[in-house]
Amino acid sequence: MSRIAFVFPGQGSQVVGMGKDLYDTFDLAKVIYAKADEIMELPLSTISFEGPADLLTQTHITQPALFVHSYILTRLIGDKIKAETTAGHSLGEYTANVYANSILFEEGLRLVKKRGILMKESGSKRPGTMAVIIGLKDKQIVEICEKASEHQIVLPANYNAPGQTAISGDVDAVHRAMKIAKEAPYNSKLVKELPVSGAFHSELMYTAAEALRIAIDKVDFKNSRIPIYTNVEAEPVAEKEILKNSLFRQLMSSVKWQGSVLNMINDFTVTKFYEIGSGKVLTGLIKRINPNVELHNIGTVEDLRNYNLV
Repeated sequence: MSRIAFVFPGQGSQVVGMGKDLYDTFDLAKVIYAKADEIMELPLSTISFEGPADLLTQTHITQPALFVHSYILTRLIGDKIKAETTAGHSLGEYTANVYANSILFEEGLRLVKKRGILMKESGSKRPGTMAVIIGLKDKQIVEICEKASEHQIVLPANYNAPGQTAISGDVDAVHRAMKIAKEAPYNSKLVKELPVSGAFHSELMYTAAEALRIAIDKVDFKNSRIPIYTNVEAEPVAEKEILKNSLFRQLMSSVKWQGSVLNMINDFTVTKFYEIGSGKVLTGLIKRINPNVELHNIGTVEDLRNYNLV
């Protein structure tokens, strides 16, 4: 028995102009963007469509912009393609929760708005950074982080795909880890600092996570309609209290993306993945994790038409 999964992108997939074709083509998109602008109390639609890029890449703008774009696509797809499970990368887990009906769109957007603001503030209070390391095993990444810490924090943050891991922590500790990864005996293929405003998915997000927990607790969650593979556990969850706890813990914990995808394939017999939203980051990672599954991207009006969805 083969199953379909929808996966939703996170920060880094944004691009100026995303959603503009949906807005120009569908009244539904106009209504949702108007609601989003109202909730955000700023012109999120205009920033998504026109930029500037340096504003769109700020975490408190990026996250809601990606969330709204993906949500509109799910509404346009409707029941024409039905996913039997879902997951999202970091911010994308919020979109997955809305798709799985554990929370309403408006509640989800308010949480994403709060999350983005808190993450931005946390990055100012306790400066941190992130870097991606290519070509090393998970065990080697852990070793490098241990060597580089020197009473500071640097930890694996995103287990994205075989040989592709992001680290996160104090600026100096991350820079030390980058240097160690480049040198013998590790000799990483590529080490690159990421353009982020804080040490996401690390203990440095503690103050943001505590405030986020309060916001999450105020939202009326329901058991999800389909299982959500959470970033924290890489396991299927449908129970509302676990979903809430996962969203809270996610901010300080590693994103187990590779584990989530493998478990979807091996335990839930997913054979088709649809990345719903901007870019092709997740399908690129899934291809590295398992090149045998079927991969699809739906992010534009052209994509919707190509799949005969509109």
